[in-house]
Amino acid sequence: MEKLKKRWGIDSNFQIAVIIIVFAITGSTSAKLAGPLTEFLGLNTETTSAWLYWSARILLIFPVYQVLLVAFGWLFGQFAFFWSFEKKMLDRLGLGFLFKG
Repeated sequence: MEKLKKRWGIDSNFQIAVIIIVFAITGSTSAKLAGPLTEFLGLNTETTSAWLYWSARILLIFPVYQVLLVAFGWLFGQFAFFWSFEKKMLDRLGLGFLFKG
């Protein structure tokens, strides 16, 4: 735990627990919301090839996850941690320019 606290720059085990809970809730929620979003876009398993449907669904999960991660982080009082985490993740993906002034 100490290694994780040092890496993330946090102080308490409680904060680690909250962060892990936020990651779990965000992952589950974004996966769940991807289904209705694909339906909204007119893609479903009956009329769309499996490759297209699942590719679109997985691609939809990514932006939904990014938004929900910061939102749930804010709700759980960890906005600063997740905002920093979000910026680092997008920077590693080559999308860091979105947050540069």
